[in-house]
Amino acid sequence: MDSIVLDYRDPLVSVIIFFSLVFLISFITYSIGVYKEKNARKDYRKLLNRFELGKLKEEDYVHLYKTYNLPFDSIILLASSFLHKGDYNKAISVYLALLEHVTDRVKKEELLELLGSTYFKGGFLQRSKEIYLKVLKFSPRNENALKHLLIINERLKEYDKALEIIEALEELDIEVIREKIYIETQKLLNTADLSYKEKTEKLYSLFKLNHIVERLLIQYLIQYNKKFLWEHIDEFDINKFIDLLWYLDFNDIDFDVVDKNKQLSEIYNAKGYLQTCNHSEDFVFDILIALNKHEHKIPVTLDFEFICTSCKQVHPIYELRCPHCHNILTYKVKYNLTKDLNERNQSLQ
Repeated sequence: MDSIVLDYRDPLVSVIIFFSLVFLISFITYSIGVYKEKNARKDYRKLLNRFELGKLKEEDYVHLYKTYNLPFDSIILLASSFLHKGDYNKAISVYLALLEHVTDRVKKEELLELLGSTYFKGGFLQRSKEIYLKVLKFSPRNENALKHLLIINERLKEYDKALEIIEALEELDIEVIREKIYIETQKLLNTADLSYKEKTEKLYSLFKLNHIVERLLIQYLIQYNKKFLWEHIDEFDINKFIDLLWYLDFNDIDFDVVDKNKQLSEIYNAKGYLQTCNHSEDFVFDILIALNKHEHKIPVTLDFEFICTSCKQVHPIYELRCPHCHNILTYKVKYNLTKDLNERNQSLQ
């Protein structure tokens, strides 16, 4: 019996104790690892649940980036979900939070561009301008930043600064001749120390050099110098501003000039201001002329829409710069028949 019991001095005891300690340490280490992984999965599951509910906060994005090593591009893609919802303030908060933790120069520049673009879309022009100026410190030849600064300075009516941006773009061999003419025209229109006559002469001179400013000139003449407009109407392409002529007040129309111009005559016969022609080569005008001569008054008028010749987007109102592609003076005027809203409103009263 005594031979079965191991003596503590027996080498086999040491071996048993050694393996027992190894097993115990391994078990404790494994248990701690399982516990940590379980907690991490639980934490991550909560985070995913919050994201699915659309409640992910800006600090959660930083947490995903730092703790879970989620790729930077994936974080940006997730943050862009706020932009698609139109929640610009939330997107801005995410970008600002990430900027505090991103150290890579390229990623920081990308974040600044996204932040500047979001400020721009949200209407925070001054803040957007400041951000894009910071971008240029990282990359002085950043075309995207320069083009946004050009638009921002234009909207802020800082035309001299806009012209400086155009010079920088020209040094990069970027075609900006249309932008330059447009900004120079806007600067002239907003000059306060010129009389209406002087502005008219200068705008007319710009128009003679480049017809892309025709719409700007026509808008100015309709507002401030209608006499000059009617005196030079044959020099303009009426199709490019037919909507402006359509909505002119009856008393602002020079019908002596209209009688001598076939297209103008058809427009105002279609409008119902004249009864001097029976047909028009334009299908829509021809229908309106026929309806105006009908014994029953039919409430029909023209509805205008504007198509950007650059991005092909359709807009209900005319804008000098397309809000989608940001190209200038690219709208083409289209019109079709619609029920007269004035008649409709009267019938509802």
